[in-house]
Amino acid sequence: MDEPGPMGDALKAGLLMEAAQAQQRLGEQALGRLDEHLRGLDTLVREEVARAVTECLGALQAEMDQAAGALRRLRRSADLRLTLYSLAVTTVSLAMGLAAVRVFVPSRQQIEILRARRAAFEADIRHLREFGGSVDLRRCGTRGRLCVRVRRGGPAYGPGGQFLPVEPP
Repeated sequence: MDEPGPMGDALKAGLLMEAAQAQQRLGEQALGRLDEHLRGLDTLVREEVARAVTECLGALQAEMDQAAGALRRLRRSADLRLTLYSLAVTTVSLAMGLAAVRVFVPSRQQIEILRARRAAFEADIRHLREFGGSVDLRRCGTRGRLCVRVRRGGPAYGPGGQFLPVEPP
């Protein structure tokens, strides 16, 4: 079957070329299918990545919502504590003010009693002045004893003459 000569070589070369072309077509078809497969894989990978990112973002959103809710609850709690603290401080301050007023400011009854005592003292002072009760009192000696100016030349009174009349100022 081998034909010698240029015709046989040409036939071999033609067959070889035809085989090479067939192989090239098969290679191109395989490359085309591979390219299609890669495009499909690319799409699949993109979809998978998008799904995974969406899931992660959804989980992140849920976590952020939980954190925001916790912060809102914390703020309400802090606002409530601040309100209660302010109310307690105000109440204590008011109670201390009222206690100070009660301790340091006399009641109406006490004021009336003090006015009555003052009127009685004023009446006693007027009565003493009418009867010569104005005397010159001083502290005398090293021990600071209470002394009164007396009239030495006047009469003495008492069983031992120990009382003398007071000298008016």
